[in-house]
Amino acid sequence: MEKTINLKGITWNHSRGLLPMVATAQRFSELHANVHITWEKRSLQQFADFSIQELAERFDLLVIDHPWAGFAAKTKSILPLDFYLSDEYLKDQKENSVGQSYESYTYDGHLWALPIDAATPVAASRPDLLADKELQLPKSFEDLLVLADKGLVAFAGIPIDVLMNFYTLCCSLGEDPCQNDGEVISEATGTKALEMYRELASKIDPANFNRNPIQVYEAMTLTDNIAYCPFAYGYSNYARTGYARKVLHFHDMISIDGKTNLRSTLGGTGLAISSKCEEPDMAAKYVEFVGSPACQSALFFESGGQPGHLSAWQNEEVNRQSKNYFSNTLPALERAFLRPRYHGSMFFQDHAGDVVRNYLMNGDDEKQVLTALNELYQKSKSLVLS
Repeated sequence: MEKTINLKGITWNHSRGLLPMVATAQRFSELHANVHITWEKRSLQQFADFSIQELAERFDLLVIDHPWAGFAAKTKSILPLDFYLSDEYLKDQKENSVGQSYESYTYDGHLWALPIDAATPVAASRPDLLADKELQLPKSFEDLLVLADKGLVAFAGIPIDVLMNFYTLCCSLGEDPCQNDGEVISEATGTKALEMYRELASKIDPANFNRNPIQVYEAMTLTDNIAYCPFAYGYSNYARTGYARKVLHFHDMISIDGKTNLRSTLGGTGLAISSKCEEPDMAAKYVEFVGSPACQSALFFESGGQPGHLSAWQNEEVNRQSKNYFSNTLPALERAFLRPRYHGSMFFQDHAGDVVRNYLMNGDDEKQVLTALNELYQKSKSLVLS
């Protein structure tokens, strides 16, 4: 009689985060009768903030955010998947990475999680509202401001999303943040990005400063007040018939130079195995199953997931069911900025958003904002040596 194997997983609290894990666990158990996998969920904020080292003490499988890669490499709290997955499998995953999703979980020469979900901030709209008001999708920052003046624009304004969108504006102005040890961004680029961001922020409902992307999309679909969101981490669920009161369409973003579209900050999730897992080989088989092209394009997507394998993004049926969410937004994924992943980066991410958000809501001298960001950056760098 085969030994019974019980695995516990932790993911995040949304249909996109929980349901595909439950569905894949159920199917995997049907294929491996001696394996039982249960999934628990945590809030989106806890997903971004809560230490994976603590979670790895209690769970065998973890759905994580890629900025934790450097922390994982230092603490060894999760297992390097290249020890458990075949070279052939990993080669396929790397070649079919959506943008830099695969690279985002690679650190110190090892793969710390498998990118099962791919995302970056993209634009979203209510086509019905725009049509009713005889308005077009904005193409430039000036167009966006005009639409915002009509009270029809929203974006996610909680600290983490504000920081990611600040990165987006910096990248789109031609300079990636956190590329040297001295400063987050040059004064010229940082000042310009902050000024543009505050001009837009002054035209949106202050309620948005308490909304994450999910809450923005819920507001867009539950009410008829918001016609457009210029940048928020995309959720294909809202592009599927029957998921929400109204269907959202998702698009690539505006351009601020008339040549290239905004370059947003890569997100998505990866599936990792705790170093405390007593059955790492079986856990790895499950990871391999979830990330396989067949599962990603069918069971994973159909259960509410947002695949991390390129074949699913290019799949005709997947796009048909999601109003071409994947084909429309793939260009944004392919050019997305890969944010810092060094050991202390989570400290910076946890605190820098508050500084930018306070500026957007209350105003301040841009130089003082950049100085505060640089001080946090320097402190986070020192954590690498602690």
